[in-house]
Amino acid sequence: MTTLQEPPAATRAGVRPRVVGRTGLYALLLANAVVVAVFFVQAGFASNTLIVLGRLTGLYGSLLMAFQLLLVARLPWFDRRIGMDRLTSWHRWTGFSVLWLLLAHAVFIVFGYAQSSSLDPVNQLVDLAETVEGVLRAITALAIIIVVGVVSARSARRRLAYETWHFIHLYTYVAVVLAFTHQVAAGTTFTSSTAAKTYWYAVWGLALASVFVGRLVLPLWRNLRHQLRVTAVVPESDHVVSVYITGRDLDRLPARAGQFFLWRFLTKDRWWQANPFSLSAAPDGRTLRLTAKRAGDGSEALRHLKVGTRVFAEGPYGAFTTLHRTRPDAVLIAGGVGVTPIRALLEELRGHAVVIYRVATDQDAVLYDELRDLAHAKGAELHLVTGPPVPDLLAPGELTRLVPDIAGRDVYLCGPPPMMNAVLGSLRELDVPKAQIHFERFSLAG
Repeated sequence: MTTLQEPPAATRAGVRPRVVGRTGLYALLLANAVVVAVFFVQAGFASNTLIVLGRLTGLYGSLLMAFQLLLVARLPWFDRRIGMDRLTSWHRWTGFSVLWLLLAHAVFIVFGYAQSSSLDPVNQLVDLAETVEGVLRAITALAIIIVVGVVSARSARRRLAYETWHFIHLYTYVAVVLAFTHQVAAGTTFTSSTAAKTYWYAVWGLALASVFVGRLVLPLWRNLRHQLRVTAVVPESDHVVSVYITGRDLDRLPARAGQFFLWRFLTKDRWWQANPFSLSAAPDGRTLRLTAKRAGDGSEALRHLKVGTRVFAEGPYGAFTTLHRTRPDAVLIAGGVGVTPIRALLEELRGHAVVIYRVATDQDAVLYDELRDLAHAKGAELHLVTGPPVPDLLAPGELTRLVPDIAGRDVYLCGPPPMMNAVLGSLRELDVPKAQIHFERFSLAG
């Protein structure tokens, strides 16, 4: 039996977990920025303004690089409160900031030293690489970061397979190591005092340890503990399939309705590929279930899984949970296969709920029979909205008709990006407070 949970005390008191997590990250970054400035001033200034600017941009580039590692470490505390989609977005923009800061660092340093010597900037760069320990490593690190930045641009990402982009992105860790060794060898602020050296070792140690624990140790430990296996594969329609998974001590797996895992099914042809799919039923301590629509090779292969197949799952991830509730009643809006986390949330939610399920045709309503029976059992209202994308059947007027008190409810939203964007626009027009709107932008996480 699924345990129904009240909104946490912090939420009932008006302190949202997402605000706590976001504020914590901002405070951490700001505090470290101040510390870096203090050590920079204590180390003394060079006589050349360009060199001063070069050192400062290098230090803040290093700090942001360490912060970037923290954003992608997948630490449960931050992920549950902020959500992987927002952390990933911050990681993306922080990455571009790192790129520009390190480019500025290189330009200021090279032109600054060239100004003090008789060399032109190109020969000055060559001279620094040949005579100063760690500079060649820094040049290599910067080259890697430039390549990663280029392939991370939206136009390039659209042309690359995810696996190719991810493989290139892994070289960022090589750049991190090279950049840190450059800082150790040539950083005047790093070597200016024992306190500064201890601080930077602590910053980089914490960042790398976070990645090591969140991306490697925790997933390995959980999978060794739970020993997940496929117990059933159930076609829901011609294009949708559900996979049931069991394991040991699943009642100790900290998964919640609305979350997703990165699923890796250990078959000879698919063990290397991980796909994000949401739980389509609230965890009950015995079984996990995912439901996926055929959208590529990964989801198509699910239909052919054999009972007993070993599963390696990373997660649970996501802040699309009841942890963020602010109101006793809720509206759950699903589009297409985005119904999977919505169905799981309905199972866990307490209080009155209105479920709006948007599909093109009745045949596209995946898990509708389950949703209908569950809504009846919980006293929830269920509205199946069918029709083509145009006209917008979830425009403000229609939402108000279906849920007159929508501005006084939490709104959980999951579906294809165009549908989500349209609904978010409708919610803004209806003056639904931002704190009451919950969604995550992972199109494959359904």
